[in-house]
Amino acid sequence: MYEPIRTKSVHAMADPGDFPHRSREEELDIQLAGHLAALLAVTDELRGLTPSPDLDAAADQLAAQVARLRGGLPPVRAGVVAAIHEPHVSGLHQRAHALAGRALVVAASRADTGAAILAAERMDAHAAAAHLVGAA
Repeated sequence: MYEPIRTKSVHAMADPGDFPHRSREEELDIQLAGHLAALLAVTDELRGLTPSPDLDAAADQLAAQVARLRGGLPPVRAGVVAAIHEPHVSGLHQRAHALAGRALVVAASRADTGAAILAAERMDAHAAAAHLVGAA
């Protein structure tokens, strides 16, 4: 009734040495660097809209963590041309809070204390800033 399968499965034919494999730690490093780089981009945008020494320090710390996770390769940074309006700032703080939360989860999974502390600090700072902007 059914014709027998004559060829091997593509999964059985694949040689494990044909493509590079990454360890769990390497995958988590890549994921954490991505979350921190995204948080850095939002932080840079906030710095352009509402300059502050706290955001400058946070951006420097984030850039250092991303560079460490990427083997010394510094993250790409972009400047913000013009400020928009206040609701935009509130949304950026909310986005930064969410990104910091994602980074915290990955850093905790990876047992990276420095990145976890930085992410938790950024979560607190952005939650407070979003509350202040929203209350105004």
